[in-house]
Amino acid sequence: MTSTTLDPYAVAAPAGPLRFLYALNPLAKLAGPVPAMIVLVFVRDFATPLVFLAIAYAIVLVGARLTAQLAAVLFLGMPAAVLLIGVGFSLWVDAALVDGTTAVVRVADWVLYSGALELGFATALRLAAIAALALIGGVTTTGPDLVRASVQQLRVPYRIGYTALAAFRFVPRFAHELEVIRAAHRVRGHHGGAGPFARLARATGYIVPLLAGAIRHAERVALAMDARAFGAYPTRTERHLIPFRRRDVVFIALLWIVSAAVLWFFFPWQLG
Repeated sequence: MTSTTLDPYAVAAPAGPLRFLYALNPLAKLAGPVPAMIVLVFVRDFATPLVFLAIAYAIVLVGARLTAQLAAVLFLGMPAAVLLIGVGFSLWVDAALVDGTTAVVRVADWVLYSGALELGFATALRLAAIAALALIGGVTTTGPDLVRASVQQLRVPYRIGYTALAAFRFVPRFAHELEVIRAAHRVRGHHGGAGPFARLARATGYIVPLLAGAIRHAERVALAMDARAFGAYPTRTERHLIPFRRRDVVFIALLWIVSAAVLWFFFPWQLG
């Protein structure tokens, strides 16, 4: 695969020590970080989310392809989100809970205490660590593969899995049809001005053709599913198999062991 995008229907390329996440089962990439993500909801210190954030960054940088979009999320979006969320939560902290700490900013009768900043940025770091752990599977797993793995390993009824997958695939289809409708309106000279009311009028003009296209697409999908006897039998033969290998068990076990070690050394119960 030479493209930097992940083709959901391409044959899986062999993976080595680098970019190894693409060779793992989607359920393994989901099960590995989940315990740490759950525990991060309850921690209140700085060290625990910082360590998990570093672990998630290391796994993603080594195991996934570093595209421009992913680099922007990791090195620009995530720090900016931590800063904004940290400051925002700090402003919402009840001053009576932290009035015993040092005053950092004082504006008339309003005071921002250092304790409020600590609470706000601790919350922001927890959210960032959870999001970074979710990226382990999020940037290296496609929707079709996750559905196939759920059907094959978790025994999710294929009627539910592939119906949900078909529904999710409506979104990019609608985006494409919306671009076609906009191009058709521009060709016909339906500009209507540049003000907010003109944009609103143009948007309402897209509703009817977009709805008609959605109905046509739904009919085609329903006919295709009926032609393939979808739902006629309790099981279906899978064209693409997503096996659960030994490497998946090793990945889950290693991530759980590392998570347990981090919690043992940094969780607040050790402070006593």
